[in-house]
Amino acid sequence: MKKLQILLSALLLSASVQAQQYPFQDPNLPASQRAEDLCKRLTLEEKASLMQNNSPAIGRLGIPRFEWWNEALHGVGRNGTATVFPITMGMAASWDDDLLLRVFTAVSDEARAKNTLARRNGRLEQYRGLSFWTPNINIFRDPRWGRGQETYGEDPYLTAVMGRAVVNGLQGQDSRGRALPGSRYRKLLACAKHFAVHSGPEWSRHQMDIESLSPRDLYETYLPAFKSLVEDAHVAEVMCAYQRFEGQPCCGSNKLLQQILREEWHFGGLVTSDCGAISDFWEPGRHEYVKTPEQASAKAVAVGTDVECGNVYAKLPDAVRAGLVSEKQMDTSLKRLLQARFELGDFDPDSLVSWTRIPASCIASDEHRGLALQMARESVTLLQNRGGILPLPKNAGLRIAVVGDNAVDSTMQWGNYNGFPRHTVTILDGIRSQSNNVRFVACPLTGPQEPAAITAQVQDADVVIFVGGISPRLEGEEMPVSVDGFRGGDRTDIELPATQRAVIKALHEAGKKVVYVNCSGSAIGLVPESEHADAILQAWYPGEKGGQAVAEVLFGDCNPSGKLPVTFYRDASQLPDFSDYSMRGRTYRYFSGRPLYPFGFGLSYTTFAYGQPRYAQGTVTVAVTNTGRRAGDEIVQVYIRRPADRQGPIKSLRGFARVSLKAGETKTVTIAMPRERFETWDETTNTMRVVSGKYTVMVGSSSAESNLQSINVTIK
Repeated sequence: MKKLQILLSALLLSASVQAQQYPFQDPNLPASQRAEDLCKRLTLEEKASLMQNNSPAIGRLGIPRFEWWNEALHGVGRNGTATVFPITMGMAASWDDDLLLRVFTAVSDEARAKNTLARRNGRLEQYRGLSFWTPNINIFRDPRWGRGQETYGEDPYLTAVMGRAVVNGLQGQDSRGRALPGSRYRKLLACAKHFAVHSGPEWSRHQMDIESLSPRDLYETYLPAFKSLVEDAHVAEVMCAYQRFEGQPCCGSNKLLQQILREEWHFGGLVTSDCGAISDFWEPGRHEYVKTPEQASAKAVAVGTDVECGNVYAKLPDAVRAGLVSEKQMDTSLKRLLQARFELGDFDPDSLVSWTRIPASCIASDEHRGLALQMARESVTLLQNRGGILPLPKNAGLRIAVVGDNAVDSTMQWGNYNGFPRHTVTILDGIRSQSNNVRFVACPLTGPQEPAAITAQVQDADVVIFVGGISPRLEGEEMPVSVDGFRGGDRTDIELPATQRAVIKALHEAGKKVVYVNCSGSAIGLVPESEHADAILQAWYPGEKGGQAVAEVLFGDCNPSGKLPVTFYRDASQLPDFSDYSMRGRTYRYFSGRPLYPFGFGLSYTTFAYGQPRYAQGTVTVAVTNTGRRAGDEIVQVYIRRPADRQGPIKSLRGFARVSLKAGETKTVTIAMPRERFETWDETTNTMRVVSGKYTVMVGSSSAESNLQSINVTIK
């Protein structure tokens, strides 16, 4: 049988070689040369069709259909059964880029297997392609933004580290961005989005103009993650954002797409528009930057938007004939996207593309679901544990009441841009797997609910586990939500909906022990809950195995290690205007007030003590001791400040490491801090660079000053 397969493969390859008519069909030629040859064989109309997200097949040249728009935010999305990992914000709370690389290696396995099945079955459609528009590496500067759940938090460095892991996993690269041995082709194309300075509001993104942003905020906050993914992870695609920047739509911005992306960073990949973003150029009531779709398509191509998600590029032939853009400019874009397709092996026989041999059995496999469970475990963040109420004892006599509709809402756990798991373990399922004495009481997230009716049903409970928060049906992308506290997918305030707040208060006043499990993709103002609940657990949208992970933490099978990737403010009064993109007063880097829970914060069932940190020869070392009675993981964090930079951040994360410690164990943790980690904005040159001089290096368990130990270092 094996000899027969080898013979068939050889015959297919031989037939393929004999069928070659043009140089672009030769797999042995460089991708750039093949793209050059194919480009000159296409008509103007064919070129325009290939520059749209649903690129059709062109039979006369043997060009297969290609789908540019596919989703893999936290698992293969919108394409049937797949492993559903925790929402991105939850995975950011793990601070575990090694695990994240494994997660997105699994995601890319499933994506490749699904694509192979779709092609062989003649069903290559949207969401079944090889170009994936993820990760979202925008900075989550304001917790009211509904799409913040898709990001990796508010910090540029953490976002860059996690974003690189996503790209490396998707594109078939190692942790240093190098192609894995054994394949001549890329596994997938990843896409860094949304470029740039994009984080709400959702309701104004088609009209907004960010026109007075300081160069410091642009280069020190909004661009570093994109720069890192371009230069270090070699991301294949960049997606331009909806809004305008300094008067020009981002997909028509010479400064963003030419000066910064192409000239400063030397990006050689392709740029795709967000969906409908080119229509925003001209449609009435939107940017109204130009008057016609022909002008819109010409402006976008001229500055380097290579692929459009939409149908405005169908007007490109008319734009060329009208002299609005040249065919040569179209060719520049077309060759970039054709090269990317050749690098995937899209035109070549499966026998040459090793990734096509990934079996369909990997889709939603036990191994991948195990990764989803591990990531959910590491994402759960313990925010409060008054009196050590957690972990709960495992005894049949403990009467538990689980209150709240999120406890039984499987789709809440899936987040947005999701796939569909084979099975979801809800939070109630997980709790019942740990205890047989559990009663469930419904309570809506919003809307009318009489607190007394709830307290009456839990009178005999020893502990009430209230599972609340919000859901992806309330926060997300440009959504028609008409509920108090929400607008168009965003939030107008950040506190818990009044219905839940009243019930939790009533349970407390009734003398109940309350453990509050908060499900959300963003920070919630939990000041009353911190007073009325004995423990608070941030579960995010925890994916298909989230219920098991939450229950393991509640009952002590898993010691929580999650750390907040965002600041939990007390309420919206601590926030600047939502539409103001200045970083003043935003995030832990510039917020001088007192948050409820700081960036980087997360409790454990054990305790850790830090020795005096040291800096020498480009590394920070610190001894960390587990001073408690059980094993646990700690996330050691390194921040810097340049005292001479009076307008700069209060502090900035520049390194972190996970360390596992047994009870009573001490380990010396070493974190690389090479000279480039001290790069900051230099107002004297208006550039990002390492300024020689004195720096404060802070090491500890969170961004809070009380959790950090400082040393002074001099960088030459």
